[in-house]
Order: sequence, then structure tokens, then C-alpha cells
Amino acid sequence: MQRWLAVAEEEHLETNKSGYFLFYCSLLMADVFSRHFTEQCGAERTRQSRNARASHYPEAAGLRLQHRMFVAEENVDFRIHVENQTRARDDVSRKQLRLYQLYSRTSGKHIQVLGRRISAKGEDGDKYAQLLVETDTFGSQVRIKGKETDFYLCMNRKGKLVGKPDGTSKECVFIEKVLENNYTALMSAKYSGWYVGFTKKGRPRKGPKTRENQQDVHFMKRYPKGQVEIQKPFKYTTVTKRTKRIRPTNPS
Repeated sequence: MQRWLAVAEEEHLETNKSGYFLFYCSLLMADVFSRHFTEQCGAERTRQSRNARASHYPEAAGLRLQHRMFVAEENVDFRIHVENQTRARDDVSRKQLRLYQLYSRTSGKHIQVLGRRISAKGEDGDKYAQLLVETDTFGSQVRIKGKETDFYLCMNRKGKLVGKPDGTSKECVFIEKVLENNYTALMSAKYSGWYVGFTKKGRPRKGPKTRENQQDVHFMKRYPKGQVEIQKPFKYTTVTKRTKRIRPTNPS
């Protein structure tokens, strides 16, 4: 009899345990459902309130959109756009033709276009050192031609500076760069990173051996002698007091 009571008591305990477990699971599921329902309701209310504010204040919504677009534009690197534009030839803008000399920082002389041969040994005012420079209004792309020989300054695929009678090739186009030290550098428009450069003896350097920070590629623009008028000194002009005008009397 006692054994039967013990078995019955164990079965009763097992039944209570399973009941407690099911009751705990139901409470847990109810809590999860309640949280999910609350989050959904909160998100829906937030969305409705935003739509209501946007409908009541369309100007504010437009300003926020413009602000986002402005912030996005601030993150754009316009240097890439400028570099891409400078590599493309501009056939629409008006061309500017100028006459000047290019003084080499290393040789102390001026660039000469001696037909197919190029050097930097020209004295100031030398006829072979006078260059006609055709410039685009955008992009700082130039074509350089010797005034005396009508040959163009070009850079071939080996990086050698040569003179060509026809300057329509992209090898004869250079990008003009104004450096921080106020010197000018000429980079090939076709072979990026290759610059016009000369040694101390005035001999051309090959493009692959040049860098922007080298003095060999630094030039200064100078007008030929007699082209620009010498600036006259400032003069003071004395002004006298105006006298009363005396009209002649008509004889009677």
C-alpha cells in the first residue's frame, strides 16, 4: 500500500512539473507577442507622424532634401572632374594666341624650337626663342610653336622632345600648370606625368625621367624685348585755379 502511494505521489509531481512548464512557455510567448506588437505600433505611429509633418510643412521637407543633396555634393572630389576635362581637347571655346619666351630655371636660357631639334640655350630676344602659344580658355591646354620655324614643340612616345611641322597630334598638346613657386610646368596631355624638362646644359630630358617637383621642368614666361612698353613713372600734374572768363564786348 505504501509503495502504491509513493508511485502515485511521483506521478502527481511529474504532472505538476509539466503543467508548470507549459504555463511558463505560454507566459513567455505572450510577453514576446506583446513586445512585437508594441514595436510595430510605435513604428507605425512614427511613420504617420513624419508623413503628417511632411504634408503640413512641404517647404521643410524640401529644405531637408536640398541639405542632403548639398552634403552629398560636398563629398564629391572635383579634382577628378577637372583632370578629366583638361585631358580632353576643347574645340568649342575661343582660342587665345600669345607670344612669349619660356625661361628655363636650370639652364638659365630660353627654350628654342630649331626645326626638329629642341633646346634651352636661347638668349633673351633670340628669334628662335619666340614662341606662339595657342591656349584654350578652359583646361589650360596649350600648343607651342616656334615663330621663326613654324614647328611645334611635341613629345613622342619615348618621351623625347621633338619639333613637328604639324601640331594637330595630341603629342603636341601640353597642360600648363602654375606651381606654388610661381613657376610654370608643362605636362604632356597624352602621356600623363611626363613633363617638358632640360638639363643645365640646355639639353632636353626624356619625359619618364621628369617629375613636377624637379627644377628641370620649371619655366618662367617672359615677353620678348621691345614687345611690352616700359612702364612710365607716375607724374604729378599741377592744377591752377580757374580764372574768370572775360567775354569780349560787342562794339555798339
